[in-house]
Amino acid sequence: MNQALLDKIESAYTRKNPVAFSVGDTVNVHTKVVEGQKERIQVFTGVVIGRRGHGLNETFTVRRISYGEGVERVFPIHSPRIEKVVVERQGKVRRAKLTYLRGRIGKSALAVKEKDLHLSRKKS
Repeated sequence: MNQALLDKIESAYTRKNPVAFSVGDTVNVHTKVVEGQKERIQVFTGVVIGRRGHGLNETFTVRRISYGEGVERVFPIHSPRIEKVVVERQGKVRRAKLTYLRGRIGKSALAVKEKDLHLSRKKS
């Protein structure tokens, strides 16, 4: 099937305001959870260790340490269950996938360098 045709069909289901974050960022993912008749928002906080896919199939993986165990969740970017994604801290990494964090425990599992947001000034 023609890719342009697929993109046109998928555009009705894509998120209108794209989520701006990258690998290495610490994010809060607000997801809608349905329990019986009630619906509530649950927040999952962690480091983005990877993004993959294209279009509607685009996903991102968030990892956090919970009670000493590493927990990873994969979220579809365009899912209606995701209320919002808030970037808590921007990270500076040199890899597209941070799978090496899986083998680490303690503070080293969270060791992603914080991005320096100040522009480097030229010395006169």
